[in-house]
Amino acid sequence: MRTIRPSSSLANVRYEIRGDLARRAHEMERLGHDIIALNIGNPGLFGFRTPETMRLAMIENLRASEAYSHQKGIFPAREAVVMQQQSRGVRGVTADEVYMGNGVSELIDLVLRALLSADDEVLVPTPDYPLWTAAVNLNRGRAVHYPCRPERGFEPDPAEIESLITSRTRAIVVINPNNPSGAVYSRATLEAIARLAEKHHLVVFSDEIYDQILYDGAEFIPMATLVHGTLCATLSGLSKVYRACGYRVGWVSFSGEVEPAREYLNGLDKLSSLRLCSNVPGQWAVQTALGGYQSIHELTRPGGRLYQSRQAILDGVANSKYLQVHAPRGAIYAFVGIKEGVLPDFVDQQFAMDMLQHKHVLLAPGSSFNTAYKTHFRITNLPNPEVIADVFQRMEEVLDSYASGAEPATRTSGMKVVPMK
Repeated sequence: MRTIRPSSSLANVRYEIRGDLARRAHEMERLGHDIIALNIGNPGLFGFRTPETMRLAMIENLRASEAYSHQKGIFPAREAVVMQQQSRGVRGVTADEVYMGNGVSELIDLVLRALLSADDEVLVPTPDYPLWTAAVNLNRGRAVHYPCRPERGFEPDPAEIESLITSRTRAIVVINPNNPSGAVYSRATLEAIARLAEKHHLVVFSDEIYDQILYDGAEFIPMATLVHGTLCATLSGLSKVYRACGYRVGWVSFSGEVEPAREYLNGLDKLSSLRLCSNVPGQWAVQTALGGYQSIHELTRPGGRLYQSRQAILDGVANSKYLQVHAPRGAIYAFVGIKEGVLPDFVDQQFAMDMLQHKHVLLAPGSSFNTAYKTHFRITNLPNPEVIADVFQRMEEVLDSYASGAEPATRTSGMKVVPMK
């Protein structure tokens, strides 16, 4: 039989969040094992519910959802995004500069496809949300990673970013609050990035999907309030703050120097037309979500479930002989690392496989977020604190085995949790 080979464009695409480890976890589940899945930020799998008002808004407008909408999306949803941006101090946005998508994931692909020609460069943080790197590569560009170093609390150095800019650089990606590190960038850092983007005429893609998930008084600064002398694209959606991943509703709004970008936006409009429209029923939840009571704050303040689960991660690291972490100030993850010099032979991929095979816990290796080092892994703080405490005990058992040179012991029974889908 003749082998059917995949496109060569997939050669540089990495997405271990749902890669080989996740496939192995599915196989183990089919064999009857309970897997604690900490590899993906999917609130609905851990009992988080979409606000009832959003569900009702969608249900009540189902009859108006049977036809295609405008390729940019329904007007009430786009206008709600405009109102949110205006309330945050973003100037000059109208509904014409807002595009709805099937989640931010689709829009990442569309905004890059409309911009990039062969070998164009895009500055992407490392560690990154790997879809950004993948989408740059799939759309004929080249991702140039600027480091967000652990020793800086995963906040980038603007001077280091500028040193990577070439004549081929078209855009810079900013992920704030950051996935996977949980870093929330300071105003000074964001202002410096805004100025260098304006200086070099770079499009700014600001991924702000976790904009209201903040801890311990962290301040979120919308990038669009700082970028005026170039084009700024702000991407966000319902998946995380509003716990509505399955609705697949995201948006991108453009601000700053919009008029010189009309040809680019016309290209984005063409691509939006090719997919006809994004999911219409889910769009009806946007106005209610953005204009209604922001219940996320109940979850992120002390005593709230996300806050307490985050604290369980910090406690687990503090009680470990091997682990260290910069306390996440936003988002729903922690990027945990190995203390320097403690386990010199540690490899994140092997650790993740051992945790899955022997302890029935699914983690995301740090190198899958396009890091050059292999000493970190990402976990989510969506499970309840008791599950997280149990996971850290299992981690310590594996790390103890590494320290002693023994094979990790295989767990014969485990806590019953919601299975990964």
